Amino acid sequence: MRAAYMYGAGDVRVVDVPDPKIQLPTDAVVRVVRACVCGSDLHPYHSMPATPEGTPMGHEFVGVVEDAGSAVSTVARGDLVIAPFAWSDGSCEFCHAGLQTSCLHGGFWAAGGIGGAQAEAVRVPFADGTLVKAPVGEDSHLLPSLLTLSDVYGTGYHAALKGGVTAGSTVTVIGDGAVGLLAVLSARQLGAERIVLMGRHKARTDLGREFGATDVVAERGQEGIAKVRELTGGHGSPVVLEAVGHMPAYEQAVGVVRPGGVISRVGVPQYEQAPVGFTSLFGPNITLTGGPAPARAYIETLMPAVLDGTVEPGRVFDETVALDRTPEGYRAMDERRALKVLVRP
Repeated sequence: MRAAYMYGAGDVRVVDVPDPKIQLPTDAVVRVVRACVCGSDLHPYHSMPATPEGTPMGHEFVGVVEDAGSAVSTVARGDLVIAPFAWSDGSCEFCHAGLQTSCLHGGFWAAGGIGGAQAEAVRVPFADGTLVKAPVGEDSHLLPSLLTLSDVYGTGYHAALKGGVTAGSTVTVIGDGAVGLLAVLSARQLGAERIVLMGRHKARTDLGREFGATDVVAERGQEGIAKVRELTGGHGSPVVLEAVGHMPAYEQAVGVVRPGGVISRVGVPQYEQAPVGFTSLFGPNITLTGGPAPARAYIETLMPAVLDGTVEPGRVFDETVALDRTPEGYRAMDERRALKVLVRP
């Protein structure tokens, strides 16, 4: 089959690899119907050391079950399924607590001998714990929105949930990428009254307004911080959702949060140290939370609104490429010509 591999920074190729097969009774093999390029895929795209064997890529997909092991009972051949970006057994203490990204026996796609989602098919460990059946066919117009449940919608929702967004909340979202925009959508769903979106790409922030942002701040640094504080009564934002992962975004979050407020981070941190001391978080009693979203825990919660058309998170996809053109999809996102690229095998 064909699959996208990264061989070093900026070097993505679509190559021939062996077809995935059932290895354990709890496995399923899923033919990928839709996948995508994630903003977090751009981190290795910028910095991965060159390797002769390459690394499979992609962690978001929906597809059709082609084969299932003898112990699989919740999905069957022909089912269209959503695969969250982490696979999990569904039975350990962390899965029961809704923290599937910390599953004792789970892992992540494109690692540990498990293939990536930017491919024609994937072997899914612990199919019963991982996959969620969707009541649509593979020709459904809802596939892009259902695909967001694999990661970016669940991640935006996780940011808002961990940030404590409730009816009447004032929220600032840092980042106008797909996760930031879906954090806006999620904050609106949870009842936020005022949502300030910090982003400087008009096409994206316009979509953010449609998703529920009440204000847009394009300025950065101290100018951006001052603008957000002005919009939030001078004291800052009670809830800040950081959806970027770079140090300037974290510093922006610290700058705009009010005393007693919450910073919820879901952008994958590209730094090891960040201010948490007396003058930054401790003194003003600021809570720092967030982390990798347990997307599996949120799929059943978020899917009904996708199915009935109440929300359209799939609007974050603004370019589609065939699998063999996946390298072009990476370039388009890296060059900011695309917000999020859909991949059709």
